[in-house]
Parts: sequence; C-alpha cells; structure tokens
Amino acid sequence: MFNDNKSTTQLAPTSVYLKRTLILFAISFMFLTLSLGLGIWGYHYYAGLPFKDSLLNASMILTGMGPINPMKTDAAKLFASFYSIYSGVAFLTSIGVFIAPTLHRLLHKFHIEDAE
Repeated sequence: MFNDNKSTTQLAPTSVYLKRTLILFAISFMFLTLSLGLGIWGYHYYAGLPFKDSLLNASMILTGMGPINPMKTDAAKLFASFYSIYSGVAFLTSIGVFIAPTLHRLLHKFHIEDAE
C-alpha cells in the first residue's frame, strides 16, 4: 500500500520548496486581485460608489471584516450579498493554496521522521 522507495523518504530541496511557494503565492495573489477587482467594479456599478469607497468596501468584504457603506438599491444589496458569499470562499481558498506547500513539507518531514 505504501511506497517505501528511497525517493519518497527524502525532503525536497529548499530551492524546490521556495519555487513552489512562490508560484502558489503568485496564483493566490492574482486570484485575490481579480476578486478585489470584481468587488470594486460591482460596488461602483451597482451601488454607485466612487472608486475609493468601492475599494474600501470590496477590501473589507473580501477579508471578512464587513461592509462600510449601506447599500440603497436592490441591485446593490443583491450584489453585496453574492459578493460576500463569494468572498468568504475566495479568501479562504487562496489562503489554503498559499500555505499548501508549507503544510505539505511539514507533514512530509514528520513522515520521514516516523519512517526513521
């Protein structure tokens, strides 16, 4: 069931780990940037907020802090509702993707220690 090759009991070199971490950080950053852009556009378009206020609202919702400006129209309220649900999933997913190489390396290190 378990593959006991010598290759599976060696920790990847630090350069490989750092490369994986950097790539997944870039992916997470791009995903969060696109999500923030979606929020800025939505608050500007549906709620009629200026771009600075749209940025503030989108940032606060994306990080789970909550809205700043009240939504006055039905369209703005619907957008804010769906963006809030999306943001919760998007933020946690991006954090999970970013920390995945570190957790994988830590668990792999524990596995190697157990094998010895």
